[in-house]
Amino acid sequence: MRRIRANAIAILTVAWILGTFYYLWQDNKPQTSSSGGHGGQKVVPGRLEIHRDDRTIPLIQQGQLLGGFDEKAYLAAKQLKPGDDPYREHAFNLQESDRLGSERAIRDTRHYRCASLNYDTDLPSTSIIITFHNEARSTLLRTIKSVLMRSPPSLIQEIILIDDFSSDSEDCQLLSQIPKVRCLRNGRREGLIRSRVRGASTASASILTFLDSHCEVNADWLQPMIQRVKEDHTRVVSPIIDVISLDNFAYLAASADLRGGFDWSLHFKWEQIPIEQKMARSDPTQAIRTPVIAGGIFVMDKSWFNHLGQYDTHMDIWGGENFELSFRVWMCGGSLEILPCSRVGHVFRKRHPYDFPEGNALTYIKNTRRAAEVWMDEYKQYYYSARPSAQGKAFGSIADRLTLRRKLNCKPFRWYMENVYPELRYGTFKLSCGSLVFSFVFNTNYLSMSLFRHHDPVTQDNPRPCRELFLCETLVERK
Repeated sequence: MRRIRANAIAILTVAWILGTFYYLWQDNKPQTSSSGGHGGQKVVPGRLEIHRDDRTIPLIQQGQLLGGFDEKAYLAAKQLKPGDDPYREHAFNLQESDRLGSERAIRDTRHYRCASLNYDTDLPSTSIIITFHNEARSTLLRTIKSVLMRSPPSLIQEIILIDDFSSDSEDCQLLSQIPKVRCLRNGRREGLIRSRVRGASTASASILTFLDSHCEVNADWLQPMIQRVKEDHTRVVSPIIDVISLDNFAYLAASADLRGGFDWSLHFKWEQIPIEQKMARSDPTQAIRTPVIAGGIFVMDKSWFNHLGQYDTHMDIWGGENFELSFRVWMCGGSLEILPCSRVGHVFRKRHPYDFPEGNALTYIKNTRRAAEVWMDEYKQYYYSARPSAQGKAFGSIADRLTLRRKLNCKPFRWYMENVYPELRYGTFKLSCGSLVFSFVFNTNYLSMSLFRHHDPVTQDNPRPCRELFLCETLVERK
């Protein structure tokens, strides 16, 4: 009976601690925005806001925009068959995407002051790099046409498509008939990271623009980003990423008060700008400093991209590359920004529609472990505490990346924590009750718990059955 009572007390104690941390965690989460009438689209907490103005962006007709490309034949060849699941192949509603076709008018979701900004007339042109694997034809073509129709022609040097060994090579090859569009096909599956490096290596422009294959760019999206990079070539800039519904393809405006963040498991998240930074921003068109970028859409000087070591090409397929790039940019002399006057819509999916050779989880662990081992110094202990499954997993040689870090004379991760992301709190908490040890790693937005069992038996010489609450030992370490 005493053992049952002791176990009950231990369980209640742990539940009370978890409840306390959960309350604190919820208190620090961004507040949910209210939704508007966008086809019943569910609003992601802290991610969306609905603007009241109804400005729409007309499509700019540019004469022989598509050249000899047969758009109708291209789309008709891959129509959804009656009775097929529209979500199965691409993890979004293919039927709705096909219904929209390759172009549509969308709402201008920028702050109204953005329309009055002026940019240099001699901005350099850019190479748009789009990597894809088995992308839906209607979505891919809509991405390309939105770039061509909503960008000044002088700023588009070329659009480089990297076909990452899709099942049908014509998905890419036929698109090369469109003026300014080039198609490169991988001879085997390489993944986003190595495909982007290939695209950047062949780019002829001095500015690189990386774009996902299921996007729609908004009004004057390109000029603000190229302007910022022209003024300082060490800047890496990203737009505010609006949401395109995976169900009905409604275009939803994202909040302009968010930046990129992460927890100790290296899981990316959108978070509110710190209140002191928000209070200091008198102009809503000003750039937002961000600790990390989402990684799908950004603009970067090509020489700076090469100088910093491009991407870690030993990472596989997808995942974690945005952390590695973000740490490297900040710690090696650059900066990351989100520009409120640049907006790009993106289809956010709930699952990956393609396979990972080693599985999604193992690939992500390998990639993030490489980032942690190279860049996080002594702080990597918090990564392993938050993601214990990463310990012992193979991640390949990092010798070349460590050599690169020394060559670039990069700052330590402690500098990053103190100067770039001081809001990321960390610490440990342990609760010992008898033969059980509960270990916690936490910060302001994250709580991880691990359960360990003592090998030493409970005896007269080791009287720790946790009979009463006060016999439980606690250790708290905050830094």
